[in-house]
Amino acid sequence: MDAKLLEILVCPICKGPLHYKKTEQEFVCKPCRLAYPIHDGIPVMLEEEARKLPPEEEVA
Repeated sequence: MDAKLLEILVCPICKGPLHYKKTEQEFVCKPCRLAYPIHDGIPVMLEEEARKLPPEEEVA
């Protein structure tokens, strides 16, 4: 993932920082507990496409 892109991407809901999870190929927003997928190297930053993180899943 491009370092410049990692710097500028924010959560589309709360505008907070995102954490890149390379192995899962997703961006995670801790406050919203949403994981945005990355398909073919392109982040999908749509709330309806995001995975809701269950309470028991650790958010690093």
